[in-house]
Amino acid sequence: MSAVDGQPAEPPGAQAPSAAPGQPDLTTASVLVTGGTRGVGAGIARAFLRAGARVLVCGRTEPSELPGADGRTASFTRADIRDPEQAAGTVRESLALFHRLDVVISNAGGSPYAAAATASPRFHAKVIELNLIAPLHLAQAANAVMQEQGSGSIIMVGSVSGTRPSPGTAAYGAAKAGLQHLVTSLAIEWGPAVRINCVVPGFVATEAAAEQYGDPAVVAAVAATVPLGRLATPDDVAGACLFLASPDASYVSGACLTVHGGGEPPAFLGAGVRSDLIEHVLL
Repeated sequence: MSAVDGQPAEPPGAQAPSAAPGQPDLTTASVLVTGGTRGVGAGIARAFLRAGARVLVCGRTEPSELPGADGRTASFTRADIRDPEQAAGTVRESLALFHRLDVVISNAGGSPYAAAATASPRFHAKVIELNLIAPLHLAQAANAVMQEQGSGSIIMVGSVSGTRPSPGTAAYGAAKAGLQHLVTSLAIEWGPAVRINCVVPGFVATEAAAEQYGDPAVVAAVAATVPLGRLATPDDVAGACLFLASPDASYVSGACLTVHGGGEPPAFLGAGVRSDLIEHVLL
């Protein structure tokens, strides 16, 4: 039986894996992770493998090594999820492999730096397509399957860029803000069979951290601004996804779970404002 929703997920005669000690038990759950070949997506894939799930990851290029954990490895399908047909194809591939689809994690996204004043219309359209429209198309395809099953969980990976100003990545921030709103609407439209939630990471240390934040000194300076004193890891984001996919979150839908280590302190705290004045303003 599936730990996600109590429905059978295994083909006849299959031997289900077991969850690693200390992991949520998602044994027999079937999971699709977009952008799951590296960075946060690979961390999410590994976490679900450790929890006993069967995992399919997709990307535009097959990596030399697929995410693996506890002697188990994710399956891979090549897809550009900006293409609605290819996005739907990942759902069909999941069904072909696993015979059902319990969890979809829409992780693929991102944007290079580009000043809003000079970025081209095509650039802005592509950023919004990847970070907002593609997750919607994927969710539509997954919802059709999950409604027929009678259950399922869809998790969108957002960003704190969608909750505060995002200079240099304005279209990206706007798309991520739209993603969070999308989650609240789909939770109403698609419940009670399907739960829709969003994980909202802050700064995350991945193999591409230097590309995102700069050299190690800059990364350390960024980490020092976080109240918990460090950047998030892919495992931190994965843990939030595991919770939202698990039975412990069976009454959680339409929610946005922020994973940012306490957030970014207000700029006025570093401006020499007297603490008693800050207290007076806040009160």
